[in-house]
Amino acid sequence: MRPSAFYIAVLSLALSAITPSLAATPVVKVRAAEDNLPKQVLTNQILYQYLVAEIAVQRGDVALASEAYLDLAKTTRDPRLAKRATEIALYARQAKAAESASRLWLDLDPQSASARQTATAILLGGGKLDDAKPYLQQLLAGSHDNVGAEFMHIGAMLGGQADKAAGLALVQELAQPYPNLPEAHLAVAQAAARAGKFDLALAELDIVHKLKPGWETAALLRVEVLSRDGRPDGILYAQDYLKRYPEAKELRLGYARVLLNQNRLQESREQFRILAKAVPTSPEMQLAIGLISLQLNELDAADAAFKAALQLNYVDPGSVQIYLGQVAEARGRDDEAATWYRAVTTGPQYLLAQVKYATLLAKKGKLTEARTYLHDVKVDNDADRVRLIQAEAELLRAAKDDTAVYALLGEALATRPDSVELLYDHAMAAEKLNHLDVLEQDLRHVLKLQPDHAHALNALGYTLADHNIRLNEAQDLLGRALKLAPNDPFILDSMGWAQYRLGKLDAAVDYLQRAFAARPDPEIAAHLGEVLWVQGKHTEARQLWQSSLTASPKNQALLEVLTKFK
Repeated sequence: MRPSAFYIAVLSLALSAITPSLAATPVVKVRAAEDNLPKQVLTNQILYQYLVAEIAVQRGDVALASEAYLDLAKTTRDPRLAKRATEIALYARQAKAAESASRLWLDLDPQSASARQTATAILLGGGKLDDAKPYLQQLLAGSHDNVGAEFMHIGAMLGGQADKAAGLALVQELAQPYPNLPEAHLAVAQAAARAGKFDLALAELDIVHKLKPGWETAALLRVEVLSRDGRPDGILYAQDYLKRYPEAKELRLGYARVLLNQNRLQESREQFRILAKAVPTSPEMQLAIGLISLQLNELDAADAAFKAALQLNYVDPGSVQIYLGQVAEARGRDDEAATWYRAVTTGPQYLLAQVKYATLLAKKGKLTEARTYLHDVKVDNDADRVRLIQAEAELLRAAKDDTAVYALLGEALATRPDSVELLYDHAMAAEKLNHLDVLEQDLRHVLKLQPDHAHALNALGYTLADHNIRLNEAQDLLGRALKLAPNDPFILDSMGWAQYRLGKLDAAVDYLQRAFAARPDPEIAAHLGEVLWVQGKHTEARQLWQSSLTASPKNQALLEVLTKFK
């Protein structure tokens, strides 16, 4: 029988990876191509193990392949197999196996820079900084003329460390033997900034400037450090730097982002326009211009920029088509918007585009057609089908048909009883119909499936507090929610309301004021105003309600509280 092409290919790989010894009686004899490779007999067992590993790779069983290759590497002491074991373990996201394989690879081939870099990256990824330190020191010592590049690489590898202080201490120790190397000082500055040691970061950047004046990478870090917490110093520094180096594209991009983060939209867009002229083939610059223009409600500019991004082949055309649909909707051109949404036929934005098209149909009064359209959308998995069910429920919710929302979600739960998303939405629909027993049942099921579901804890705790029942339990539920999301304004609002129901007015005001400062929502204003009123602060309460009512004149909670405390 003639062997298959796959078998021949795998056998060829096996023969190239294992160098047999002439001293034994192997199945196949091949002279060693490299002196530092082991003299290994290609026995039937070794060949079998290799084939098992490679076939596992072909079948997608990377866990089995990783284990098989690591065992084979330990048996043969062949660095090529250790390298293969490392690569597969990394692909399989098996941290312990990857660490073992990479250490073996480096042990078998100690001169390999690739082995050392890989082992170091794996150790750093696992937070084992002390274990990684000698490898990093060896990398730097062996870099010779490239030691600066190695420091830049080390700085990047340490960026994801959870223990920022330990990362800073490690970089400082590594940099100590290189007092005149600007990259070493930059690496320390980067680590210091990540650790919140901003004075140290700026001091190191001063040294960098003396050693390498005008270095754009260092200037960009200085802009970021000086701009923290919305400070203007970074903007002033960037403006001065760009006067001296107007072609500094990376710094200009960083400057544009700082302006954007500080809500200086017009100025940010101007910088992106300068960059777009400097890099006319960049769709990303056009997309940024379009997004800022859309936020400024300058629809013509947004439309032109988005179309330019499409023409320049932006990597995710579906997202641009959705933005163009939003621009068309804002112009009142719903048919044009529908065309853009229907143009998204594949990619990560496909589902969102179909939902937006259905929403347009419902907006035109074609609710039945919109629901049918969502039913007919083709999806590859049940998670996406659940999202479509949620979208359909949202259409019914917008039509103020709470009974239909409740029925739809209940029907969906009949076949998906453990869907956290549907359970939560069904609970909220039950609350609208005052089915509090169903709400509690759904939310407790969610918490059984996901005990740390902060929104479920909040919803159940708030419901109990709002109905003035089981207040201590409500307080406990909301306390758990706050531990999970301590700055969530809606959870803070719920806790404030629970404190009010418990008669703890000062605590209630504290929580509610924090909630309103984080998000000036009209319902939070209604709650805070009520507590202030009960404290006797009538003028303050009225002012809060009136200012919130100006922004949200139809909000039901505000209207009810104003009627309650005339």
